[in-house]
Amino acid sequence: MCFCKYMQPFDPGVKFVLLMHPKEAKHQRTGTGRMAHVGILNSEIIVGIDFTQNKRVCQLLADPQYFPVLMYPGDDAWNAKKEGLKAEIGNKKLLVFIIDSTWFCSKKMIRLSTNIMSLPKISFYGKYESIFTFKREPQPEYISTIESCYYLIKELQEVEIVDKAINPECLMTAFKAMIKLQLQMENDRIDGKLPNSHATDSKYTTKKEIPKFLDE
Repeated sequence: MCFCKYMQPFDPGVKFVLLMHPKEAKHQRTGTGRMAHVGILNSEIIVGIDFTQNKRVCQLLADPQYFPVLMYPGDDAWNAKKEGLKAEIGNKKLLVFIIDSTWFCSKKMIRLSTNIMSLPKISFYGKYESIFTFKREPQPEYISTIESCYYLIKELQEVEIVDKAINPECLMTAFKAMIKLQLQMENDRIDGKLPNSHATDSKYTTKKEIPKFLDE
């Protein structure tokens, strides 16, 4: 599957680095991290579990042009409404590390990568719920990697850390197309138009509703 036709790659003026677990890299060829990487110019994917000795990560952390942060929630996390963020970044380019993995695998990455976890944190001030209806998240407020990039960019535009002329909507356009296609293929499998691809597929016989998003 290819969703490139939905993408109009853009440069938000923020460098996004997706720290991707090897399982995610191997099994999720159209995962939301890869989709975000296609849409966001100058972004990078770095595959691994323990990034304390990762050569590329260490290069980025040592580069004086960047102000590195980890996207991670917490009372001490920066957000677009917290006074002083723009001044703290100064003339540097914001460098945002995002852990791209399942919630279970992320725990090990967080525990081992002490250099990443010691960075200042950045998060959202808004409350968001994922539209990823094909996949059930552990909690409603847990959102996908591509949604995380999109909402962070939108909030940073409000305080002019990201240029307001930048249009990140292609991220959500591609994401919505992926959701609808996945649900349609699941319904086609139930209808017998596609073969089962997993041993447990036969247990799932209830067809899914294809969402109509508000902007469509």
